[in-house]
Amino acid sequence: MSKLWFAFLPGLLFGIGLALSGMTDPAKVVNFLDFTGTWDPSLALVMGGALVTFAIGRRLVLRRRAPILGGSFPRAVNHRIDARLVIGSALFGAGWGLAGFCPGPAVANLAAGHLEALAFVAAMVVGMRGAQLVFGLDRA
Repeated sequence: MSKLWFAFLPGLLFGIGLALSGMTDPAKVVNFLDFTGTWDPSLALVMGGALVTFAIGRRLVLRRRAPILGGSFPRAVNHRIDARLVIGSALFGAGWGLAGFCPGPAVANLAAGHLEALAFVAAMVVGMRGAQLVFGLDRA
């Protein structure tokens, strides 16, 4: 049960951070992508803050020999930029731009009872499962 809490609490903190920064509002995301209209740079500031926090946290965590809850740290197995990566990234970006959601804010909106996120989350789950089936990807 304690491992479940260690997974749940960071997700909850992430969701609260998204909500407080306004990043759960699809209009904010769409305005960030609208350079010629109502451009809103605040998403770039939130992403920059997240990158700095991640970079510092990663360096601190990887100083440990193993994760606190056991196991080993995952290592990247593929460092190549190939067609599958580029196409997947383009599809992710197109979905993000069209819907105004990326996975974290979509789940946060769904958890908050915003039904407009339901179609996005359903399509996201179908796409993730489809990629697993087509490409034989691990579920990890």
